[in-house]
Amino acid sequence: MDTERKIPEHVAIILDGNGRWAKKRHLPRSLGHREGCRTVEQTVYDAARAGIKYLTVYGFSTENWKRSSEEVGALMQLFRYYMKRLLGIAKENNVRVKVIGDRSRFDEDIIEGLDRLEQETENNTRLIFTIAVNYGARDEIRRAVQKIAKEVKAGTLDPEAITEQTISDHLDTAGLPDPDLLIRTGSELRLSNYLLWQNAYTEFYVTDVLWPDFNAEELDKAIDAYNQRERRFGNAK
Repeated sequence: MDTERKIPEHVAIILDGNGRWAKKRHLPRSLGHREGCRTVEQTVYDAARAGIKYLTVYGFSTENWKRSSEEVGALMQLFRYYMKRLLGIAKENNVRVKVIGDRSRFDEDIIEGLDRLEQETENNTRLIFTIAVNYGARDEIRRAVQKIAKEVKAGTLDPEAITEQTISDHLDTAGLPDPDLLIRTGSELRLSNYLLWQNAYTEFYVTDVLWPDFNAEELDKAIDAYNQRERRFGNAK
């Protein structure tokens, strides 16, 4: 008997392959990142149409600062351009934008742009689109532990009362469900310090498609693969 196709509620994506996409075409890496941003825009549309409620993408990691100053500078300029476009897209499509990660390292105008994205879309309800910028899961957990330690020190939290939910509530993703499906493009088989706590029971889908070439058909393939999995949690049989 056929079973109903299940759409994952929360899809997280590692956007890998922008640089390789550009190199294959003898183009500057910056053009690969620009093309990758266009793919992000389209994926927001595609995810919303598919019925996905939460989409989280890895936009810029804490490790990305180690890239050349030229590439980092180009990425910052791309942020400035893309934030303005994203705000319009989000408003037109009833998409709420959230930003996770430590934004304090960015220039003031970028911080203001990220704040504006969140503030001006906070009442939108069709899809929650979360962008991880200057994000690393270990750094996120470190910051969460610091928050918890301060509450314990202040006497507002009993150490014996700390649960897994307590930790989740102090992470950047507080209030969001854990991902059901993690998609990684570009064929690499690693988490790259992305949502380590949240991905404890997430289904993984890896494709050799480079991120700028990812499209609605590829998203559909990932959802099909997700439907072939038997979801198990803990010791469930």
